[in-house]
Amino acid sequence: MRARQRVKRLLYPAYEARITRFLPDEALPKHVGVMLDGNRRWAKAVGRDTAHGHRAGAANIEPLLGWCEEFGIEVVTLWLLSTDNLNRPEQELVPLLGIIEEAVASLVDQRRWRIHPVGALDLLPARTAQRLKEAEEATRDVDGMLVNVAVGYGGRQEIADAVKSMLVDASARGLSIDEVAQTLDVEHIAEHLYTKGQPDPDLVIRTSGEQRLGGFLLWQSAKSEFYFCEALWPEFRRVDFIRALRAYAARERRFGA
Repeated sequence: MRARQRVKRLLYPAYEARITRFLPDEALPKHVGVMLDGNRRWAKAVGRDTAHGHRAGAANIEPLLGWCEEFGIEVVTLWLLSTDNLNRPEQELVPLLGIIEEAVASLVDQRRWRIHPVGALDLLPARTAQRLKEAEEATRDVDGMLVNVAVGYGGRQEIADAVKSMLVDASARGLSIDEVAQTLDVEHIAEHLYTKGQPDPDLVIRTSGEQRLGGFLLWQSAKSEFYFCEALWPEFRRVDFIRALRAYAARERRFGA
């Protein structure tokens, strides 16, 4: 087994270089969404507790962002915690929120990326919500890749929040429900999403072998390409990311048609 691993370590750099050489710059995505899935299963497989898996997953975030920079990606959306995850037992949720806070603080310390929290922050503990807001403010002027950190995020919740925001805005302008209904179109809702003003994701990657979105960027991913990777998130490597880019570049995009 160790001999096989040594061979892989020697061969993978050459393999990565070969794949990278044939990636067409003009066919690479500008916005990539990543579902960081598999932390708990990885922890179980290595005989450690769940928190260890989440820490290992958090440690893989900065390498991923480095790879994204390398290939000229402009926006990355990381799904770190869903609204459903907020229902996990307290003994798992509390350490997980702490790990997320630490991971986001580490991203801020890098001074390389602009952090933008997306999610229902009002559903999060006050401390976590405050840390996310502080991260956004601290990196507001950073001239770098935009990183959306989706914490307390659910696609249905986002659409519901967008509609509520749109109605509140219409009410503030003195519009009636009938007037809103007569002029409502998809762009009006899009203007109130958590990612308003951003391009929709070109590519959505999910690790751990699961082949479903689970509510990730439901509205924004209508025309996205999807790539499902067998690797559990803590084991996701640069070569796995490059394979995702290669698969994306090879597709003929039909934009929902």
